[in-house]
Amino acid sequence: MTERLETKASVTADDDGMIEGLASVFAIPDRGGDVVHRGAFAQASFPIPMLASHDPSDVVGVWEEGEETPEGLRVKGRLTLTVQRAREVRDLILAKAMRGLSIGYRPTRAAGRKGGGRDLFGVELLEISVVAVPMAPGAQITSAKDFTMTDTKEKTPAEAPDLAAIEAKMGEIEKKADPAPLIERLDKLETKLNRLNPGEGEAEKKAEATAERKAFAAYLRLGDAIPEADKKALNQSSDPQGGYLAPAELSSEVIRDLVEFSPIRSVASVRGTGAPSTIYPTRGDLTNALWVGETQARSASTITFGQKEVVLRELATFVDLSNRLLADAPQAEAEVRAALAEDFGKKEATAFVWGQGALEPEGFMVNGDIQHTLNGHATNLSADQLITLLYALPATYRNRGAWAMNGTTLGVIRKLKDGQGNFLWQPSYQAGQPETILGRPVVEMVDMPDVEADAFPIIYGDWQAYRILDRIGLDVLVDPYTQRTNGLTRIHANRRVGGGVLQAARFRKLKMATS
Repeated sequence: MTERLETKASVTADDDGMIEGLASVFAIPDRGGDVVHRGAFAQASFPIPMLASHDPSDVVGVWEEGEETPEGLRVKGRLTLTVQRAREVRDLILAKAMRGLSIGYRPTRAAGRKGGGRDLFGVELLEISVVAVPMAPGAQITSAKDFTMTDTKEKTPAEAPDLAAIEAKMGEIEKKADPAPLIERLDKLETKLNRLNPGEGEAEKKAEATAERKAFAAYLRLGDAIPEADKKALNQSSDPQGGYLAPAELSSEVIRDLVEFSPIRSVASVRGTGAPSTIYPTRGDLTNALWVGETQARSASTITFGQKEVVLRELATFVDLSNRLLADAPQAEAEVRAALAEDFGKKEATAFVWGQGALEPEGFMVNGDIQHTLNGHATNLSADQLITLLYALPATYRNRGAWAMNGTTLGVIRKLKDGQGNFLWQPSYQAGQPETILGRPVVEMVDMPDVEADAFPIIYGDWQAYRILDRIGLDVLVDPYTQRTNGLTRIHANRRVGGGVLQAARFRKLKMATS
């Protein structure tokens, strides 16, 4: 999960634990240079967890609702006051010790900013935390219960604070809080620690250290399924089920492979639900109305009704970690959580495209009711047939639709021209606006097939007709007890989500010819 602490503002808490405030402010750069733009939270689905200081194990309540306002994302939730930690957080808010809100999110649409940072036009909101120091300078909670953070009482001249003196003091505090000297010192210490002792056998020591690190990285990814060569490079505990110890020296930095998945959630219709499934009534043909004379008999009409059910499916796994590993490498649990979030995100995105509907959500590419347009060639895309496909849809669906294809196919289309020599693909000339094909937006989905014989490499449609249902967010449970005799901690993860095409008539695919 990528986390950013954004500007936060007024929060009110009462005896029932209700709390509300501004979780993110639009168009203002944070300390990292990132700028969140209005519309970034359009796909946000509530409820979501309320954490203390972005600690996944420190859940203090739930955010029940939220909406975008001109100034930012305003949220409302409830502290679970039956939990001791939630009561502590509320007391810290009243004492002005925790005055900010901060969002934890994964970017779905972003662009680099000149001078550093990003413009965020779409994010997947994962959690919102109550924090002591927000990312944006000056972000704070202004009120809690009947205690006002910003005193609005009119003061006499003698009581009025010296604002210039306060600003000067805050400037001194910010200078003292400059982390640059500490970071420089830590870098020097890390350099010394990473430097192997000079002398005889230095090359062998480096080779041995490299082998251990590679083997340990393999264990983090594969567990006990690592190759025998990597097992030999690690120190094995006396209990064969106890896992492998970390190398004697372990950097806090973990190198991660890039995980790509299709951004279906950024364009589909996403809803939350508390039920195991949702049924949507459907209507068939129109009535059989006819023009008639004044006394001519009227004919009857029959309307057919049906239903479309979107069932929630469950994605689950667990990971066993050595207790010694957790003790020697505290960041291991955080890395496992990050790996679970990435894996679950990729698996559900793939299912939204290709899921068979039995144990998985229904993928739009396997829906048999979606019609297609023939390309006419097995390997060469036809510009004319793309135009035919677009205008085969009714105008209402066509005018609010978008293309979907993978990057390889998009690269082919960028070279296509119409009969007047104009490129079908047009770049985006405005930040936050997508590139277009034939005037309509295009979404790059890595799970779509390549251009090849008998394939469906392109689909166009009104994506609001694909419904995603979320039961809960990613549920992670750390169990240090049941595997304790084996020296292991088991981390369980599960997520319930459903997906399905509500109206196949809003989509159309391009089919390559059979070779």
